[in-house]
Amino acid sequence: MKSPQKSANPDSQRSLFGEILDWMLAPLLFVWPISIAVTHYFAYSVANFPYDQALREQANAVARQVSFVKGKAQIVFPGPARAMLRADEIDSVYFHVLGPGRNLLAGDRELPPPDDSLLTPDEPGEVFYRDTEADGRDLRVAYLYVAEPGMPRQQWLLVEVGETMDKRSQLANKIIASVILPQFVIIPLAVILVWFGLSRGLRPLTRLRERIEARAEGDLAPISARRVPEELQPLTDAFNAMIARLQQNMEVQRRFVADAAHQMRTPLTGLKTQAQLAMRERDPEALRHALEQIATSVDRASHLVDQLLALARAEASEHTQQTLQPLDLEQHLREVVSDWVMLAMERNIDLGFESTGSNIGVLGNALLLRELINNLIDNALRYTPAGGHVTCRVVEQGDFAVLEVEDSGIGISEEDAAHVFDRFYRVEGTGIDGSGLGLAIVREIAELHRAAASLRPNAASAGASRGAIARVVFPTYRVPPPPELPPPARSIPPPLA
Repeated sequence: MKSPQKSANPDSQRSLFGEILDWMLAPLLFVWPISIAVTHYFAYSVANFPYDQALREQANAVARQVSFVKGKAQIVFPGPARAMLRADEIDSVYFHVLGPGRNLLAGDRELPPPDDSLLTPDEPGEVFYRDTEADGRDLRVAYLYVAEPGMPRQQWLLVEVGETMDKRSQLANKIIASVILPQFVIIPLAVILVWFGLSRGLRPLTRLRERIEARAEGDLAPISARRVPEELQPLTDAFNAMIARLQQNMEVQRRFVADAAHQMRTPLTGLKTQAQLAMRERDPEALRHALEQIATSVDRASHLVDQLLALARAEASEHTQQTLQPLDLEQHLREVVSDWVMLAMERNIDLGFESTGSNIGVLGNALLLRELINNLIDNALRYTPAGGHVTCRVVEQGDFAVLEVEDSGIGISEEDAAHVFDRFYRVEGTGIDGSGLGLAIVREIAELHRAAASLRPNAASAGASRGAIARVVFPTYRVPPPPELPPPARSIPPPLA
């Protein structure tokens, strides 16, 4: 029974049922030939034992026919004894008695004499076995030495009885057949039982899939752990955790859409009202003033939309793999500050940049870092009155690079400082237009860069609660030094001719 065919691509979809079946049947198919070889070995060992015992008795019977008279061996084989040796109907039986020098004293010449490596015991009478061939057939030979007490080893007589291996092979084959043949029934039955067991064992997966497929389209409730096997419990928990994260993300999106719709409703309502008023005006000056108000409202709505898009982009970057590259933070700050100089001059605000003259590197995304700096400067300029100043700098403190935007604006309380990075949070009583998204964007981008953002009252500013200072603390990035190159080989000028 074969499992579903697998693709050569490791990323392709694979059958769990087929995978388990393969790993269960492959060892079985590997072990089966080994079991046959082991069975064959032990079958011949079992078959040899009883026939070796019979051969031992025959060798002893032949040895008893040898006697010694005045130191000379006499061998008497009556007819019944010879008939007993030849009585085997299946195997051919051979025997002989060899004297000193391997001389044949009695028996069959067809039985090959042993070689010099034959084992010689310390005492005569002990039976040993050896394997040999006669007329191209395998023989099993039992042998022992016969001697009278005190006879030198060189004069011992060797008695050997051998028989062919047909009976042993027949018995061994019967043992093998009795063991192997049932396996041809047992193994297919085992495969069927394994198939059935796997089908039953994987049924909880099928039930779990059916429970998930039966859910309504918008049902994000956790999967019940009732009747879930222990092995599927981690999978169920991980799936429920994923559903919880999905619910959280959807809730954030719903809240974002609701907040964005609420924030957009105000400028759009104002635009509609101003447009209706402009349509009723007949005075050119009043009409111009109404159009100017519409243009201002459009700018505010455009700024709000840009900030909403920037916040969405920052959130999307947080959940995706963004490539962070080594950047010169001070260089980026200098370039962004130069873009805001004209607007600061229009508002009569002194926008300054303090340079350290050093390369302070961080790992960052250039586009998002510019968005972060833009929002910090925009926030400082909004809350700084005419005649004030805003100063931007990057300072290095140990293993951290601190981006600071300091202003001399209306300041901020400690209570408000703890919430200004929340979305759509605005300090009451300032009279400053804003969406409440600028600092929220700063926090999102800072967290993406493993940085920490804060806004606190500026303690160094003159007067109580005057001015604020925004800080973003980045981990610095040290550019590894280039590897040291070996000194150039000094060339030796050739000798002068």
